[in-house]
Amino acid sequence: MALEGQSRYSIDADWNKLYIDGEWVESESGESTPVEDPSTREVVTEVPSGTEGDVDAAYEAAVEAQKEWGEQPPAAREEAVQGLIQAIEEHSEEIIELITTEIGGIHGVGETSIQITQDHLAEAATLPRRMKGETAASNIPGKENIVYREPEGVVTVISPWNFPLNLTARALAPAIAAGNSVVLKPATDAPIVGGLVWARLAEEAGIPPGVINVVTGSGSEIGDHLAGHPDSDVVAFTGSTEVGQHVAGLAAENLAVPAMELGGNNAHIVTDEADLDQAIDAAIFGSFIHQGQVCISINRHLVHEDVYDEYVERLTERAESLPAGSAHDEVVLGPIINESQRDEMLGYVEESIEAGATLETGGETVELEGVEDSLVVRPTVLSDATNDMAASCNEHFGPIAPVIPFSDVDEAVEMANDTEYGLTGSVHAGDIGTGLQIAKRIDSGNIHVNDQGINDEAHVPFSGTKASGLGGYNSTDFLDEVTEKKWISLQHEPREFPF
Repeated sequence: MALEGQSRYSIDADWNKLYIDGEWVESESGESTPVEDPSTREVVTEVPSGTEGDVDAAYEAAVEAQKEWGEQPPAAREEAVQGLIQAIEEHSEEIIELITTEIGGIHGVGETSIQITQDHLAEAATLPRRMKGETAASNIPGKENIVYREPEGVVTVISPWNFPLNLTARALAPAIAAGNSVVLKPATDAPIVGGLVWARLAEEAGIPPGVINVVTGSGSEIGDHLAGHPDSDVVAFTGSTEVGQHVAGLAAENLAVPAMELGGNNAHIVTDEADLDQAIDAAIFGSFIHQGQVCISINRHLVHEDVYDEYVERLTERAESLPAGSAHDEVVLGPIINESQRDEMLGYVEESIEAGATLETGGETVELEGVEDSLVVRPTVLSDATNDMAASCNEHFGPIAPVIPFSDVDEAVEMANDTEYGLTGSVHAGDIGTGLQIAKRIDSGNIHVNDQGINDEAHVPFSGTKASGLGGYNSTDFLDEVTEKKWISLQHEPREFPF
């Protein structure tokens, strides 16, 4: 797959094959899709344009491989996941460079992706020994009840483009650790880091053919076939709520388990008792890391009116100090993933200004030498914002910070909850006990006091409420999604029947 002396994980390696049943194969279509570096706008490689026939071949391989894989002892499945950990550690710098090139993630984002991925793999490696059954007493004399935990079968993983490495890991690793096989479809904008990299890692880890299969291609062309495939037992999807609802519907028609981590519109609440230094430090990171392209980033800043002006002034000053440019340079903000995403978020800014918001800074792209139509957007702060403005009520998925005033905590809680989403959030209220009481009133799957919302720890449950998701990830929550319980009763003594 690579030229002699060239790393198989280099962007210059050959990525133009699918991985099915342990083999690198041409797509049935023979066609390919270009991969663009969002920093330079240059095409850097090509990946296969998978077809429904390729999808069918992947499921056929997964079904067959799972029969034997599901019967492997816990130690063997643990060893496989440990092999993935070892392979990622060996190739971490190359994968970080792929993240920079493919999705415009700065080096620090790549490092964090590696760390979180290793955390998810380490947690998954413990699952084979934790797949314990149970016994239960029976109401019938002489009967014994045994409950076994078994793998579901084939897990479909549809991964996103924003953090493709670790958000693939949190579904793929527990799935195979529990004895399932996987068909992985990465996002069109991240086919390498979210998909084909995992095929190469699986090879190095010695994972048997067919246990992990990777099909790249356009979601509009093969996405429905994957989500509704009759051989799929679980569909793990991370992405927008709109697409997730569609995917979950297709999975449900097939009676597959839908595990959905969807959109967010996350509030950062700052009261008049907050430590503003701490609140603004958290705000800068939570709004602008990875250009705000994070489902758990800060989408709205809800700030008490008594500290509002100072907060806006200091947030603006800090935002203007953040260097933005090519992800290949030493910057804090790199490019937005594509034109469509960039234009949508800048449209939200324009709509909000027209509705009465004040543009404190940003709201425009950064020109890059030699790059036509730059995708880099300056960190943007909007004051005089309201909860119903376009940049506030939509998941803008960009480096945009609308700042909304409130008069008391009840109003802040009402505004925070006034959204269809319920993914994460954060509270700064000075006293940690007061912060906890506010946090308990926010309708979200997770919320963080004296911090911001971008947190992910593999041993702690992660889920959303309302339109932010269905099912759960991390810890044993996702283990419950990819396994099923089987009740077997043993009648040790002759049973008496009424007729």
